[in-house]
Amino acid sequence: MVDTSKRGFLKTSFMEGIGKVIAGFDEGIKKAEARQTFDAYFDSYESSYALTLAYPDEILMETARQSGIEIDGRDKKEIIKELFEKKGGY
Repeated sequence: MVDTSKRGFLKTSFMEGIGKVIAGFDEGIKKAEARQTFDAYFDSYESSYALTLAYPDEILMETARQSGIEIDGRDKKEIIKELFEKKGGY
């Protein structure tokens, strides 16, 4: 006779494992796409206008200092990107 326990393993455990792998892969792709979109936002001053050009420099620099971000010799886009990440924006 046929051992039905092996079929049960294939139907439940093996298929659940494959489902988890696929779900994890999909989640990884979504995270990578979100990170790519976030990085693309800061590629230029035009794409990140709301944070880089429209935000007053004095307020930005003071906020960065208070957050422990080094500002000397750094580009404004880099400072804002780090501040945004530090405050949970990504």
